[in-house]
Amino acid sequence: MRIKRNTPRSGIARRTRLTAAATGIVAAAAIVVPAAANADDGATTYSASQLAAASTAVLKADVPGTAWATDQKTGELVVTADSTVSNAEIAKLKDAAGTNAGALRIEHTPGKFSKLISGGDAINTSGWRCSLGFNVRSGNTYYFLTAGHCTDGAGSWSSASGQLLGQTAGSSFPGNDFGIVQYTGSASHEGTVGSQDITSAATPSVGSTVYRRGSTTGTHNGRVTALNATVNYGNGEIVSGLIQTTVCAEPGDSGGPLYNGTTAYGLTSGGSGNCTSGGQTFFQPVTEALSAYGVSVY
Repeated sequence: MRIKRNTPRSGIARRTRLTAAATGIVAAAAIVVPAAANADDGATTYSASQLAAASTAVLKADVPGTAWATDQKTGELVVTADSTVSNAEIAKLKDAAGTNAGALRIEHTPGKFSKLISGGDAINTSGWRCSLGFNVRSGNTYYFLTAGHCTDGAGSWSSASGQLLGQTAGSSFPGNDFGIVQYTGSASHEGTVGSQDITSAATPSVGSTVYRRGSTTGTHNGRVTALNATVNYGNGEIVSGLIQTTVCAEPGDSGGPLYNGTTAYGLTSGGSGNCTSGGQTFFQPVTEALSAYGVSVY
């Protein structure tokens, strides 16, 4: 697994500051408060501030291979642990949560959370490959979006056939996971995902069906299981505000598009498992990247 460098680079509009600590999911000054009264079924309920405090505690515990998001229906903080997380580390998370430990619902997933990157074809830079996310533009200037852990430390990009595509123009990772490349070559750049035209961008709802397309595994679908999820990939690489899904993905699919019909949803960040046994995959919301760089799908 390649360890990314936080190399400063100017963006085309504004570049989100690279930070290892995620701040988008919880309030920085969340305060632990006494537990609320028991519900009718005898289970303890937890307030929004308690759930935020529990999320902050999980973040500070810094256990690689974990991802977490609030389940709004049950009022729990669902912590998903990959196969590398030990029982002792689970205990560490609960201990960190203190009086809010009861708000944690621990779930396990096979495989290891990774940023899904490998050498090969599709969109290539020196040393690794990823997948193109969405073609975008600002006026008459054209770009494509992909994952920030792909553009971090990258310069020029080429297609699988070796044709020059363009140069990295902005990158944000960790904290976020998006980057942008300006087209400088002569390659065509239609506003599509495969043959599917993309005309708008939005945030999907929990439970909705979504599709992912990547250079390694092609097109797969699944459903959204959580929003505003945080993933700890290890080595200080923590990303927050992600879309969590049941869609499978494999190395090289990083940066690829999450969508449904003509609507763009996200960029593949990472996940666990594979497209044989299944797994969970996390996506950077595309609306944040569009806003950061002042571009739009077309």
